[in-house]
Amino acid sequence: MRPVNAVVERYMPSALVFAILLTVVVAVLALLLTDTGPRAVLVAWGDGLSGLLEFMTQMALILLLGCMLANTRPVRRGLAWLARLPRSPLQAYVFVFVIAAALSLVQWGLGLMAGGLMAREVAAQMRAKGVRVHFPLLVASGFSGFVVWHMGYTGSGPLTAATADSFVAAQIGRAIPLSETTFAPWNIITAVVTVVVVAGAIALIAPRGGDRVVELEVDAREAELEVEQPVTPADRLDASRILTTVTGLGIVAYLVVYFVDGGTPTLNIVNWTFLALVLLLVRSPFEIVALVKNAVTNVGDILLQFPLYAGILGIITATGLVQIFSDVFVNVSTPQTFGFLAFLSAGLVNFFVPSGGGQFAVQGPILLDAANQLGVDPAVAIMAVAYGDQWTNMVQPLWALPLLAIAGLKVRDILGYTTVTMLASGIVFAATLLIVGPGV
Repeated sequence: MRPVNAVVERYMPSALVFAILLTVVVAVLALLLTDTGPRAVLVAWGDGLSGLLEFMTQMALILLLGCMLANTRPVRRGLAWLARLPRSPLQAYVFVFVIAAALSLVQWGLGLMAGGLMAREVAAQMRAKGVRVHFPLLVASGFSGFVVWHMGYTGSGPLTAATADSFVAAQIGRAIPLSETTFAPWNIITAVVTVVVVAGAIALIAPRGGDRVVELEVDAREAELEVEQPVTPADRLDASRILTTVTGLGIVAYLVVYFVDGGTPTLNIVNWTFLALVLLLVRSPFEIVALVKNAVTNVGDILLQFPLYAGILGIITATGLVQIFSDVFVNVSTPQTFGFLAFLSAGLVNFFVPSGGGQFAVQGPILLDAANQLGVDPAVAIMAVAYGDQWTNMVQPLWALPLLAIAGLKVRDILGYTTVTMLASGIVFAATLLIVGPGV
């Protein structure tokens, strides 16, 4: 895998550069393929920049709250306790992957950060036991858990489709509940099978016998976040657990009423769920501030890139490019192969739009229109984008950066292993979409 590592490290630009280049490409295509003039394209782009502000905030909150939750004391101590369970190197690699995958299905930001924390904790625990483990593979196993995130509770595409005032509902005339996407039996079965297959692949590539093993050099586990100590009466109020607990319980009470009244999960409801968890797990507003400072650096990319994705969406919808693209897709697809081909296209697009939410905003309208023309269930189009996005995340370095920062490694240290994860999971995703066909 070294040639792949070298190419990625040398030639892969940043996600922001990709977003800018994709904007230029889409604008040029609009000028060449439609009768839209330069001024109209510019207006469509400018008007579109603010089109996803609410969606951008929702995505940023998912990542922010996931990072905060992963670093709360109870979660960190829970991860440390779990890290004592593996007894052999093989158990360690598979265990880190399974935990990261399970947490990614619950909350993708939590799974991403916890994967890195768990890899370091397991490495330190195994070192203390005198057991040699290959640290880069541990970290790769932690990141590999991210390969199922878009099938879980915080999947951007399914949650957007389930939100009544989203662009999906506006396009197809109704919201698509999670029971047809995330909680559809075929998606749940696929998630389980993916975890089993990838765990087996990790076990097969684990170092054996005289293979080279790179250990964690020192016990480099991060210390718990430092929280300011109260000095003034105002500080003592900021150090009180009462305020965060009451607020957290208030959100929980609202969520109970919401679901009792027949409400369904949406992006906002998911975020309020995890906000309530954070508020109930921290000890004070001081700790909330410390967690935010620690997590906020991971949110900057989303805040900067999403207006560009929104501008792209503005161009393709206002100029008619969405219809042209969907017509091309219809011409090369059948109802049976639509999901499979949509999955492959989503995997390719993910290299250029690495944010799952941003990708769904750009590609979702095209595939939903194509699905409608072919008579394919829109849930298939939604999950095809979800599968393609999470699939090539394994060789798209953007989302690995927070985890690599925790581990102190570079992309080239793990890419060979995560490429195997991509290949193994891709077989499962492709087979699923071919079996599901036009929908069930």
